[in-house]
Amino acid sequence: MKVLQLGPYPPPHGGVQSNLVALRRFLRKQGIPCAVINITRHRKPEGDEVYYPRNAFGLLQLLLRLRYDILHLHIGGMLTRRLVRLAYVCSLVPGTRSVVTFHSGGYPSTLEGQQARPKSFAGFVFRRLDALIGVNPEIIDFFARLGVPAEHRHLIYPHALVEDQTAPSFPEPLNSFFERHRPVLISVGLLESEYQLNLQVDVLESVRRAFPRSGLIMIGSGSLESELRRTIQSKPYAEHILLNGDVPHLITMEAIRESHVMLRTTLYDGDAVSVREALYVGTPVIATDNRMRPAAVRLIPKSDVTMLAKAIIETLAEPKPPCPGAAPDESNLRAVLDLYRELLGGNRGSNH
Repeated sequence: MKVLQLGPYPPPHGGVQSNLVALRRFLRKQGIPCAVINITRHRKPEGDEVYYPRNAFGLLQLLLRLRYDILHLHIGGMLTRRLVRLAYVCSLVPGTRSVVTFHSGGYPSTLEGQQARPKSFAGFVFRRLDALIGVNPEIIDFFARLGVPAEHRHLIYPHALVEDQTAPSFPEPLNSFFERHRPVLISVGLLESEYQLNLQVDVLESVRRAFPRSGLIMIGSGSLESELRRTIQSKPYAEHILLNGDVPHLITMEAIRESHVMLRTTLYDGDAVSVREALYVGTPVIATDNRMRPAAVRLIPKSDVTMLAKAIIETLAEPKPPCPGAAPDESNLRAVLDLYRELLGGNRGSNH
């Protein structure tokens, strides 16, 4: 078996990237070759079977040149026409089984997602694929609205990427910030409107009244970075908020481990990988209730700064739980591999 994954490859490091990297590492540990084609604007030098095509033509050349049995496309965020067309191309590549994982937590609840029908272009394309993976039940329902047969719909929850390397020491300004602040709140994710980052900035005022040495670290990048920096600078406590940008995943995980609470405030969200990573290293998580959080997460209502402050202060008053230290559960990665084997063992669908 040979696998080719298409999707966002880090950096930057987000939930979809973590799933893709975790699956690749798992497959290679099983002795299964797994190459990656990055489909974002973020590029690095090619190497270790990670490819960075410059345009759609270059991507198509790679699809036709590389040899593989499974072609696995990862989609996060909104289901754009460009991504649907890419899924269609994947379904046309001869001699392969086509798989798509849809990682979006919010798209199925949008007006466009609610209006999805079998006669749409997305419905036509998704029914051509050999298998569709959804990371939460809402996505599986979305596939059903598109007319995807039940036997092609697979619910497989996301996997937290746990590094098997020792993290290097914190670079500046992270190192100095941790030295000056205790306790530390942290958030990790895209700097986009759906994550209500202003709520986290605002709540620090109340938290610092209860814990005068507290601070907030925000790791990530996005379209709101400049606006968010201006908002932070307008606060009298601006020096106690570090908008750090993207950092390597090893350092991100160590920062989560060293922090006292992780925040995940959202207007809409899926089963966020960063939440599972925080729980794995023993950092308490406070998150907006989206009806699919892990049991250990403390839930708050959407857009409620008062309840967020209450949850943070109460959580900080309790001892931080010890790091579980158990080996990560790889059952979801095994489920993907089992699906690959099932597809290669069966006959190619009549939709090709």
